[in-house]
Amino acid sequence: MIPAVMPTYGRFDLAFDKGEGAYLFTADGRKYLDFASGIAVTVLGHAHPHLVEALIEQGQKLWHCSNLFEIPAQKRLAERLVANTFADTVFFGNSGAEAVECALKIVRRYHDESGHPERYRVIACTGSFHGRTLATLAAAGNPKYLKGYAPDVEGFDHVAFGNLNELRAAITKETAAILVEPIQGEGGIRAASLDYLRGLRAVADEFGLLLVFDEVQCGMGRSGKLFAHEWAGVAPDVMTVAKGLGGGFPVGACLATERAAAVMTTGSHGSTFGGNPLAMAVGNAVLDVVLADGFLPKVDRIARLLWGRLETLVARYPKVFAELRGAGLLLGLRCVVPNSEVIDKLMAEGLLTVAAGENVIRLLPPLIIDERHVEEAMGILDRVAASYPQ
Repeated sequence: MIPAVMPTYGRFDLAFDKGEGAYLFTADGRKYLDFASGIAVTVLGHAHPHLVEALIEQGQKLWHCSNLFEIPAQKRLAERLVANTFADTVFFGNSGAEAVECALKIVRRYHDESGHPERYRVIACTGSFHGRTLATLAAAGNPKYLKGYAPDVEGFDHVAFGNLNELRAAITKETAAILVEPIQGEGGIRAASLDYLRGLRAVADEFGLLLVFDEVQCGMGRSGKLFAHEWAGVAPDVMTVAKGLGGGFPVGACLATERAAAVMTTGSHGSTFGGNPLAMAVGNAVLDVVLADGFLPKVDRIARLLWGRLETLVARYPKVFAELRGAGLLLGLRCVVPNSEVIDKLMAEGLLTVAAGENVIRLLPPLIIDERHVEEAMGILDRVAASYPQ
């Protein structure tokens, strides 16, 4: 008999009762250091006082009114995102997949309104992940996730991540845009080189394409800057954001330049729940913290400390770990032994992590961690690694 909750998740036999800062607790009092962060979502940890206060205050006033009416907090959040990014305008939804869907609609409408409806195809990368809708699954092109959902949504071509020559060769008269994660998450924590990101901008400009960066996982401070592409000193035309934007409350956003999004007029897109007062209150509270003086520099400093300690770990246990990947606090340990086995052992020791492709373990701590959390995590990682034959 099928369970009441549709069995689409392979869950651990573990449930949490509460969270505080970088820790999660079970009902019977077991404590876990959370280096999963709800898959890069709880950027400010659990029960952050400022977020809790913002949610309670808004919850006592107004939850929902729909986008038929002005939502002041939505305007404020959009203006703050515009002021701190390349973007001129923002559309709010509820998830990363919705943000990517909005980006794809902008791409097609931009070229259609420009008199080139034949330009609708998007070049994406192998190993990418852009969401679970039919279109975003097709954008990623991963056979594992597409199985059973044929026919695939048409309009996507795939090239190797990091290969500009292959990208250029794939461009045709039907190509409309390039869609890339600056740091691939699900695909195995693979960080694009800064030269590659700069090259994407140059190619897009040369061929009249829109450049779309998917920063659903790597954005919102996780790289040590507000958005990962900033390290390369380039800007996309469109960017997708979610996960950390709400710190655990469902929020997604599609940011765009005026040139790209001027075609998105009344009735061209919409959302019932997107940008509702509750979500906007929390999103603004997240920005209050992340944009505060000193916050992102501290993330960068702690990330560099963690990277150095992990490099030493990989060198010490070559029969357990093959490689360290990623950037900022979006890090991956590619394993020699099965990653699922290591994840289970880490959990038994009180450290939560997440699997990724290519036998990688994702380390996605909240951005509020400090030196003591690094030391605690490294102690657990070292004990688990030492339990394997060397």
